[in-house]
Order: sequence, then C-alpha cells, then structure tokens
Amino acid sequence: MRSFLPSRHVSPLCLQVAYGTTENSPVTFMGFPNDSLTRKTETVGYIFPHTEAKIEDPETGQPVPLNTPGELQIRGYCVMLGYWGDPAKTSEVVTAEKWYKTGDLASLDEHGYCKIIGRCKDMIIRGGENIYPAELEQFLHTHPKVEEVQVVGVKDLRLGEEICACIRVRAGQNCTEEEIKAFCKGKISHFKIPRYVVFVSQYPLTVSGKIQKYKLREQMEKHLQL
Repeated sequence: MRSFLPSRHVSPLCLQVAYGTTENSPVTFMGFPNDSLTRKTETVGYIFPHTEAKIEDPETGQPVPLNTPGELQIRGYCVMLGYWGDPAKTSEVVTAEKWYKTGDLASLDEHGYCKIIGRCKDMIIRGGENIYPAELEQFLHTHPKVEEVQVVGVKDLRLGEEICACIRVRAGQNCTEEEIKAFCKGKISHFKIPRYVVFVSQYPLTVSGKIQKYKLREQMEKHLQL
C-alpha cells in the first residue's frame, strides 16, 4: 500500500481503512482521516463507539498484553443474534457473555489501534513456535522476482508442522528454492525460513476469488509426499 499510493498519485488523506465482518454488521474498526501513513497501512483503525474489543490467547482463553497477537473478539450492539437456524454454530462463535470470536489473529496497541495479523486457523506451530503466515508473505513479497506468495503449514513428524511457501514468480523471471532461502537468511528469524519452497502457477480459489488455504495445504502435502 505504501508503494501503491505514490504510484497512483493518491494522497494518504484519501485513504480510509476499516475492518468488520458480516457477523458484526459490518464495521467495528475504522481509522481517522488524519492518521499517519503508518497507521493507515499497518492497522485497521480504532474501535467504534459503544463497541468493545479484546485480544485473547486462543488456546488458554486468557487476555494477552498489548501488542501481543491473539484472537480478536468483539462485543456490542453490532454483534449478530446468531446464525439462522443453527444454534450450535452460533454457540461456537458467540460466548455466553456475548463476545463474538472473529477467528482473526490481531493485536491492540496502547492507543487502541488494531493490527490484523492473519487467521487463527492458518497459524503455523513449528516445534512450539507460533508463526504467522501473513508476516512471512509480506516479507517474501519484497523479493523482486515474487509476484504472489501464500504460506501454509504442512505436517512434519518431528516438529508438528513445517513452513511451505507457495510462490508465483513474475512473468519472464526464473527463481530457485535456494535463492528464496538465501534471501531470507539474516533478515528473518531462522525458524521462520520456509523448509519448503514450491513454485506454482495458480492457487485454489472459491467462487468469489478467495484463496482456499486448506486446499492449498492439502495440495502441498500431496506434492511433497508428506
């Protein structure tokens, strides 16, 4: 986004960031017009009035400190009553205290701004270390030959999960697994460097164009014979 704005001659003042879900009718965070470019490109803004937000450890259910990733939960007038005709599904995402579990990994800073990190179900646990695919995807996008990248966790007998980067290279470019790993060394933590790098031409998509990571994970495990 930082590079997109100047290339399109767009002023940061024209950029308005918001976040919400269908179950939250539909926006719960929004930035201010005079927010800094950093806040506009790295957060989804500030919580709406008359709405509450908290971040919990998805495993323990306990609140986490500021600037610490966890599951984002929302409570307020905007939260749905429930899924039509499906009380069991409703009880999975709306607690008895009326907190809606978004399923999104996020953090809140000391000013109340929210940063979305990824989806809880996409988080990779490698040998006890929590790894967030969106963080790696953002880093790998800085490689000059990478057009698009999706990071998934694939099963591993020793560590539980390993990191697999599925990369589409730019037209007319050639790239190797060794080149990607060398690019990572010294720039990100060693345990975040992908064990597997697979070059692909496309990703499995939903009818609305969203990438189906669970299908991509299945494809990679089959491809890697895991």
